[in-house]
Amino acid sequence: MTGWQTLLYKEVLRFWKVAFQTVAGPVLTAMLYLLIFGHALEAHVKVYDRISYTAFLVPGLAMMSLLQNAFANSSSSLIMSKVMGNLVFLLLTPLSYLNWFVAYVGASVIRGLIVGLGVFAFSALFTEVSFVAPLWIVIFAVMGAALMGTLGLIAGLWAEKFDQLAAFQNFVVMPMTFLSGVFYSIHSLPPFWQTVSHLNPFFYMIDGFRYGFFGVSDVSPWLSLGVVGVALAVVSAIAVYLLRIGYKIRS
Repeated sequence: MTGWQTLLYKEVLRFWKVAFQTVAGPVLTAMLYLLIFGHALEAHVKVYDRISYTAFLVPGLAMMSLLQNAFANSSSSLIMSKVMGNLVFLLLTPLSYLNWFVAYVGASVIRGLIVGLGVFAFSALFTEVSFVAPLWIVIFAVMGAALMGTLGLIAGLWAEKFDQLAAFQNFVVMPMTFLSGVFYSIHSLPPFWQTVSHLNPFFYMIDGFRYGFFGVSDVSPWLSLGVVGVALAVVSAIAVYLLRIGYKIRS
């Protein structure tokens, strides 16, 4: 195995060794959301014609779980290594900053996809979900996981203790995730909040992902693809630069 492959294997093994916490836990949480919101609102909320509210929830919950876990994987790994002091062993290796980037983001994508698949698999037991455009599903799942894994890498580099990372997750990631249209269509919002939602890149990830299932969405999937692509390019450039200069990891 080459250097980046070894680091990728190490990062995948890190979360897989505690899969009950890192995979089963998020899947159970998503299932509780589905059961509670689906049962309470199924007869009261209609988003798209011929699509039940429970079916509407499934892609949103799968993508939400995917995004949150992709972020958590890279950010938690880095902050734990920094706090525990074992990051120095990685710094002693001849791995380049690109090796770090590929390994950490790659492991985040893998964890995000596993959790997302788990949520979808269990959701299929409660409702029927179609696959109108499977390629869009794959594209947005991979790009969304990569984007959040990269954002988690940036957060892990910036944070110096667990409190800072928790603040980043609670005040940035969680609000943007829940306000992205997971539980509703933005067309049901007042005009002001529709405008705010269009400024949220998380909305485009979930809306484009949902288009792959139903063939309908709040905005064009091509627009969503463009926004997610630009956001991924920007955060990737920032993460690679921070790794190259050794931001908060070489001192």
